[in-house]
Amino acid sequence: MNLFERMQKLDPRYIYIVVALAIIIPLMIPYDSDNVTTPPTENLYQMIDSFAGREDRAILLSFYHDAATMPELFPMEVAILRHCFERNVKIFMLTWYPAGAPIIDYAINTVKEEYPDIQSGVDYCNFGYKPQAFAMVLGMGDNIANTMNTDAEGRKLENLPIMRGINNYSEMNLVIEFSGSSAGGTWIVYARPKFGLNVAVGVTAVMAADMYPYLQSGQLIGMLSGLKGAAEYEKLVDIFAAYRDPKIDYDNTLNENGEKILPGRPFGREILEDESSKKLTLITTQNYARYTTSEYEAFSARYPEQIHILNKLMKVDKDMIEIDIRDISPEMRTEMGEKLYREISRQTHNTEYKFKVARIGMNAQSVAHIMIIVFIILGNIGYFIQKARTAKK
Repeated sequence: MNLFERMQKLDPRYIYIVVALAIIIPLMIPYDSDNVTTPPTENLYQMIDSFAGREDRAILLSFYHDAATMPELFPMEVAILRHCFERNVKIFMLTWYPAGAPIIDYAINTVKEEYPDIQSGVDYCNFGYKPQAFAMVLGMGDNIANTMNTDAEGRKLENLPIMRGINNYSEMNLVIEFSGSSAGGTWIVYARPKFGLNVAVGVTAVMAADMYPYLQSGQLIGMLSGLKGAAEYEKLVDIFAAYRDPKIDYDNTLNENGEKILPGRPFGREILEDESSKKLTLITTQNYARYTTSEYEAFSARYPEQIHILNKLMKVDKDMIEIDIRDISPEMRTEMGEKLYREISRQTHNTEYKFKVARIGMNAQSVAHIMIIVFIILGNIGYFIQKARTAKK
């Protein structure tokens, strides 16, 4: 019995075991891979980022799904929330679906853990579950506070600081609806024609094909498609929104207009395509914060009282100064303060697991797909060889 005959008679359970391992191993042992971003994702990112730091701009997230589609949609929601928290973009959230209300809370709490200064009613506002979608969609086009009246915590919207400068769709000029079925339909039909609202969607991969006509017609300004779209957005957030220049004290440095410099940096094609940007998107564990001499001098000068700790931690390697975050003991962390520790941790570019879930999932998905393709090819080769030999007999 030759190889191909054995393959034809192979117990399917062995194939299932191999495919299972192809999924489990990349999930348990992540590896770094490049993830090329697509125009629908980039367009959405740039639209949201254009609202950064503006009192008179906000976005609305519509959680129109339940737990069944969370594996694909939840990483998108987390990535966008992280982007907004990093770049000081006001966020409003709602759901037309009762099961979506706890998902909003879960998403907020997941991201907010890393941003202790973010406040409800100031930086974000959760409307919670709202029935009568059509009336609400049209009403917000005239006045958001009068239509929604209260948030999920029962507070009057007109009294919340986040509402300063936000009246209707002229200011809350982008809605992103996450759904496992028909996403964005209500907004496209009712809000976009009448009020000019920009609409984007986050959908499961199987629904993406249905959304492309809306992208091509301009009715959607962007789209996140399945786990791939979420992985792309995670990458953009790591490269741009989560970036920090070690030389800049973002708390005290002002721009030419006398305003605080926004954390992060705006989208740039040349930055995205630069080889150095790949170091910002690694999903394997990173322990070293690396600085050039000038970067380290500027960085350490901002912490004169802790400079002796920094100098104790620093090591020189090939013209770069390194700090291994594993060398920071609990006592040393207490002495240096949480602010400095968090900044060193950020400079390692070690992304929290919850902010790279989609990329880890895409790795597993890619390996599994490759294995399935290999089995299909080998199976077909074996089948046709066997068929040819049978015909000769």
